[in-house]
Amino acid sequence: MSNRPSFVEQPGAGSSALDVRHACRNGSLSSHTSGLANAHVQGNLVILPKAHSIDFLRFCKANPKPCPLLGVSEAGDPAMPALGDDIDIRSDLPRYRVWRDGVLVDEPTDIRALWTGDLVSFVIGCSFTFEHALMAEGIPLRHVEQGRNVAMYRTTVATTPAGPFHGPMVVSMRPLRAVDAIRAVQITSRFPAVHGAPVHIGDPELIGIRSIADPDYGDSVEVMPDEVPVFWACGVTPQAALAAARLPFAITHAPGSMLVTDLLHHSLAAF
Repeated sequence: MSNRPSFVEQPGAGSSALDVRHACRNGSLSSHTSGLANAHVQGNLVILPKAHSIDFLRFCKANPKPCPLLGVSEAGDPAMPALGDDIDIRSDLPRYRVWRDGVLVDEPTDIRALWTGDLVSFVIGCSFTFEHALMAEGIPLRHVEQGRNVAMYRTTVATTPAGPFHGPMVVSMRPLRAVDAIRAVQITSRFPAVHGAPVHIGDPELIGIRSIADPDYGDSVEVMPDEVPVFWACGVTPQAALAAARLPFAITHAPGSMLVTDLLHHSLAAF
């Protein structure tokens, strides 16, 4: 008998993590997960054949700002019990990306037809956790207020290579007033498991971003005259590394479409 639920209402900020995962599993949620189950940690996803998993683990360890690991599965096992009950990594994200030879070839909402006993899943910390902490301290985030995905950019900042994995760091940007930017550094420094403090504040050209109005991923968010752009390392970075590595096969989350775990935000805070 299938454990796929027959009906789940559209989840919201107060939903449980399991509600969100079941909404993905039954196909009623296929967009971004920002603002959903807002007490819970969300994670980026990379799925690779076992033969490449050790090199990718080394890549994550060498680049902890963009690739902070929350969990790694056993080969072929779609469950991740350390991150939540009844997780099926093959169906519990709203949307996935399928890569062949480094080229994006599909964006399905379910990958069970592609699953094999050779695949290893990596879940990487997501900035939605520190966004929750920023908003709890009264720092407004425009993309959340507007119901948009965060703006993300490829930079000229190189990651540390490991095996075939290399490429530029991807960053996410939030426009903040100067006083809020200073406070944001203090707040997000407490969350190294979800990217920690910003990697850059101010002029985007200094990290190779030519147009702040044209993000490579996510949605454009306006920077007001009294604001500065603040950039954090982003968990989309492995997608650039996968493109550079040109693996025969890999799967990732679609930007903004995360795994919602049972972990609570406060459990990741380092005091």
